[in-house]
Amino acid sequence: MQSVKWNEGLFTPSKIICVGRNYAAHIAELNNETPTNMVLFAKPNSAITDSLNSEHLGEALHFETELCFLVKNKQLAAVGLGLDLTKRGLQSTLKEKGLPWERAKAFNGSALFTEFVVVNSNLHYQFSLKIDGKDTQLGDTKLMLHNAEQILAEISEFMDLEDGDIIMTGTPEGVGKVVANSTFAVTLMDGQQELLSHQWQAL
Repeated sequence: MQSVKWNEGLFTPSKIICVGRNYAAHIAELNNETPTNMVLFAKPNSAITDSLNSEHLGEALHFETELCFLVKNKQLAAVGLGLDLTKRGLQSTLKEKGLPWERAKAFNGSALFTEFVVVNSNLHYQFSLKIDGKDTQLGDTKLMLHNAEQILAEISEFMDLEDGDIIMTGTPEGVGKVVANSTFAVTLMDGQQELLSHQWQAL
């Protein structure tokens, strides 16, 4: 079982719950329809890795940078950043056939996380991804179609969240293919204050 770091120690998520289509600009860049209801899907604990791979079983992977929350006592207790890795071509094929996304989203090594820090009171954050020093993705909770509290409430209506479970809140525009040997640098901000930063080297 894979674990994630928080200042309270290591937590082992039983699952990761992800929100799809939560930024209007990202919906537009993939030519998707804006959903009527919140789009939710899950990744298992086995999806968690420290290695940013450009391929899985010979298929190219695409990155999506996301604001993430760690759950404790049924509440949003800590915040960090994550990469949701996607087999975009396979996902498109599955969507066209009306089939589930797990083969494109929940494979081994499809979720990477920074360490987590304690949440602030207003749950307002900004985050960024730079690839080889170039600004690639910029996110802000004010741009999310569903905010963190709404997401927690909707998930909790039909699923128990256990201590250490992670919620990935969706990605802004700017997603793309992971290129081997590139450097991914993410930063989490609270206004003008940097809360954390992390780098991965793509393999």
